[in-house]
Amino acid sequence: MSERKAIVVGAGLVGSVLTILLAKRGYEVVVYEKRPDMRAAGFVGGRSINLAMSDRGWKAMEQAGIHDEIKSIAIPMKGRMMHDVSGELTFQPYGKEGQAIYSVSRGGLNLRLLELADAFPNVTLNFEQGTRRVDLRNKEVHLPEGKDSAPLIFGTDGAFSAVRGSMQRMPRFNYSQQYLPHGYKELHIPPGPGGTHQIDKHSLHIWPRGHFMLIALPNEDGSFTCTLFLPFEGKESFENLNTDEEILEFFKTFFPDTLELMPDLVNDFRDNPTSALVTVRCKPWQVDNQVLLIGDASHAIVPFYGQGMNSGFEDCTILNELMKTYEDDWDKIMPLFANSRPQDANAIADLALRNFVEMRDLVGDPQFLLRKKIEGWLQDEFPKEFLPLYSMVTFSHIPYSQAWQEGQAQDELMEKILAMPGIEDNWKTEEVKEVFREWHRDRDREEKTYSKPREL
Repeated sequence: MSERKAIVVGAGLVGSVLTILLAKRGYEVVVYEKRPDMRAAGFVGGRSINLAMSDRGWKAMEQAGIHDEIKSIAIPMKGRMMHDVSGELTFQPYGKEGQAIYSVSRGGLNLRLLELADAFPNVTLNFEQGTRRVDLRNKEVHLPEGKDSAPLIFGTDGAFSAVRGSMQRMPRFNYSQQYLPHGYKELHIPPGPGGTHQIDKHSLHIWPRGHFMLIALPNEDGSFTCTLFLPFEGKESFENLNTDEEILEFFKTFFPDTLELMPDLVNDFRDNPTSALVTVRCKPWQVDNQVLLIGDASHAIVPFYGQGMNSGFEDCTILNELMKTYEDDWDKIMPLFANSRPQDANAIADLALRNFVEMRDLVGDPQFLLRKKIEGWLQDEFPKEFLPLYSMVTFSHIPYSQAWQEGQAQDELMEKILAMPGIEDNWKTEEVKEVFREWHRDRDREEKTYSKPREL
């Protein structure tokens, strides 16, 4: 058995990127995927949440050598476009001028990554080969017909990972899964005449309605992939939307401006499954410096910060950098990665859960919108000292755990500022600056400044 052989279980987004990075370093990579080859079968929609690529994901695309190609088919979204019940629009930029997150087709990206991986002569892709279990002692992957072994095995097989399932039988393996009471359903806004976008192309559209919401992300063909996030049970819930009349009345009541945009609403609602939203946490992520979980297999999160894919891709870039630094010494690489990365995975899981409340409810709140304006102004006034939480997560490589800590400190700052008399009408003041300076001096004393963030 070659010492430079690696088995990758799962050919989704993270597995494909990891395969490319390993192949570039000269590993013989054998991939096992339980689904059919999507290059022949085609990507099947119906249960997708469109992807929002941000800086952490683009770094992986650069290392995989596909950055420019993917950027050419990605659509920049410069901010959130909120739709209230009356149809009135409010735009909230994501960052500074020129900053954006990018809508990318999940299927299109996965297809291209598979093509890129398959171009390496040292990569073998095997489809319809679902892993049944992993013999952790002998480092063997058991398949429907036979087994395979390698000194390195990577579990990139998603939230319900077979590799993790085998690890869960080990003593002292900690695992938890937490489902939201909400589910999601994919819907569709078709292109307008001549392939035009019927609503603003460069926004992530949100219809926030308190305890539920609808979002829409643009596609290259002029369509939008929409996702309805709604409780499974309750007054307004999936359990109470059964007939055509109930579906139409629900949308007429809460999302009236979408009815003309979605002529196939009822059929899409009926045909597309209602899927669950789960957070997975576990530890340890590795066994004997030879078997490692990454991506959703080790830290599946809900999609409300747009960081599920990005955090999985960041796993890949961190591993790639460790391979370079330690010259492929996995006795050093795996412990370093598996001992430090979970704290960041847990942080982005918590941030994603928190952002669900923000997206479905707070984005329509006047005080929340005021807070965002003040944060943007403080960033302009103090560019070396202040970076808003969203920008830390989305437009930097500051570890998630540090961003989470700084975000909690920013909450305290903004509580003080928003409590100032008359702040709604007069917030670009020297008094606000002085509150910030005092807060920042306290942060300096705690040796947690923004001027020297700990980068990856």
